[in-house]
Amino acid sequence: MSDPHLSEFAVEAAHKLLKQFEGVGEQQAVEEQTSSQLLRERLREAVAIVSSHSDYQILGVCADTLAEGCRALRAYAAALGYSPNLDLRAIEGSAYIKFNPQGSCYAESYSGHHRGVLVSCQSAASGLNEMYGHLPLDLFEPE
Repeated sequence: MSDPHLSEFAVEAAHKLLKQFEGVGEQQAVEEQTSSQLLRERLREAVAIVSSHSDYQILGVCADTLAEGCRALRAYAAALGYSPNLDLRAIEGSAYIKFNPQGSCYAESYSGHHRGVLVSCQSAASGLNEMYGHLPLDLFEPE
């Protein structure tokens, strides 16, 4: 049986680490902040912890191209146990992809300057309801 205080501590620590990326959407800033392999490992663990304390997660991906966004979405979704249908219409230039495991996935042109992945933890009752990001596009891609 796991210690509920330890679990609460882990969630709090994961939340604090992930919240450091709130408002950091410039690709260069995200890359600079996550250049350490140890930090990247901790970020992956933090995403796993917060996702395990929510009912499901909605992903939003801001990328330079649709292909780059799809790579990131596939990797994040796999890490969270999802298999998105990425049969998306072609988009030229920057793209925003939204994935909701409850049934929808779409892509649209994106003119903003943020790059990265938003992870929105959703819970019906007592679970975690928070949004984290913009996290690195390649966080869950093989090294």
